[in-house]
Amino acid sequence: MVQNNYKKYLVLIILLVSLVGYSQVELKNKIVDFGTLMPIESASIYVKNTTIGTVSNSDGKFALQVPQEFSKDTLIISSIGYKSFKVQVEAFDNSEEIYLEEDIASLDEILLIAETRPKTGNEIVLKAMEKLANNLPDSAYIQKGFLRHKERNKVEFKWLIESAITVYDSGFASNSDEYLKINVDQVRKSYDLRDVDSVFSYVSYNNQNAKRSRLRPKDVKRSQLKTSQLVNAIKWNDNRVNGLQNIFQGKLNLLRNSSDAKALFGEDILEKHQFALDTILVDNDRKIYKIKISEGNDFVGLDTKGIFNEGYQAKGWLYIYYDNYAIKKIEYELVAASDAQKVRSKRLFDTQVNHKLIMTYIEYQDKMYPNYIYYETPKLVNVGFKADQKVSDEEKERYNKEERYYYTVQEILFSEIILDKDIINTELLSEWDMDIFSPKPYDKAFWKNYNILLESEEDEKLIDDLSKKASLFKD
Repeated sequence: MVQNNYKKYLVLIILLVSLVGYSQVELKNKIVDFGTLMPIESASIYVKNTTIGTVSNSDGKFALQVPQEFSKDTLIISSIGYKSFKVQVEAFDNSEEIYLEEDIASLDEILLIAETRPKTGNEIVLKAMEKLANNLPDSAYIQKGFLRHKERNKVEFKWLIESAITVYDSGFASNSDEYLKINVDQVRKSYDLRDVDSVFSYVSYNNQNAKRSRLRPKDVKRSQLKTSQLVNAIKWNDNRVNGLQNIFQGKLNLLRNSSDAKALFGEDILEKHQFALDTILVDNDRKIYKIKISEGNDFVGLDTKGIFNEGYQAKGWLYIYYDNYAIKKIEYELVAASDAQKVRSKRLFDTQVNHKLIMTYIEYQDKMYPNYIYYETPKLVNVGFKADQKVSDEEKERYNKEERYYYTVQEILFSEIILDKDIINTELLSEWDMDIFSPKPYDKAFWKNYNILLESEEDEKLIDDLSKKASLFKD
């Protein structure tokens, strides 16, 4: 009897220890500019000397789950151009808003230092590109993160996917097509309200994959197509436009893939871009260059199969640390510039900005790892019609501007970096599947303590409306 009681107590103790080990401290708050009282978007919130962190949303709000074992560690809240806020995790106050003050370094003061340093924006960027081999990871690693994929028109959200993902990369020197892998681990939300009416996607799919003669949209009537034909075409289009391989293995992974043939930030970087030093700011007590990106002599193109993804000019900003030339943040837009691309973009997308990318990096063990990615691009759902066309009222509704023009947003937050070779090798033995568009079972326990990106108040309302019309995939 005594022995049985002893076993029961032993099991209870083990359970309690396990609960303590997995318990989390939830930190939630809002970050505000001290001078303007405006919310600060994309501020970094992280535990010092770890990769546990998140970013603030457009309302300046964030939520972060911190394992209990780090409760004595320092929480840092930083944003480029502001003084950092630091506090012990267990002393963090969820009830008081956090105010950050501006912190701008003097450009003249910095440049008086007696050392040979690049002085122009072009020279600073070239120096940073030379230093990539030192500043980016040079050995294999795995990152765990959260993905939010949104698609909407000008009226409402039509599609939402939220997933946990794993990314394996063998290091900067290797080719990403062969040595970078992505897996979708879990799905948190998967709502789909898109109408299966993309005749244009079907035409593109047919022309790329069929041996028959090429079609034109005007040659195809929606009533003549089976739903299954449209579904196959839409899935194909989803993957070529919004598949994860585009972000990680394509040209828009500007730093990681800079050594690839025809890379945007490759050997001819100054042919396609020009860089101008704007000022020097401060990021978490470190001085950082703010450099403007503008167009070069040549157009920028992405070489996307089956899509005229050429004829752009680049705009944006680079933020490069003053001390080691590590690139902290990229804000990069591709704007229609050639006559053909301007006409195409206006007619098909109602915008001239075809690609908008934000990438921030976190320093961990003296290397810069991807931390947060934001990617936005318009997406063709159907094509317009001429006023003299004889079409039904139902068909006209399909071409309503508010309903017709779609765009997608993908956000990725990485919150764990794994460098242990044994763990990496074990993970690589599993099957890897980067398809974010296939529904997977919902595991409530998995998501209980997993760090996600907080939605903005506007997004929360639109997502709530979406979720009332469509149910989460559970089977």
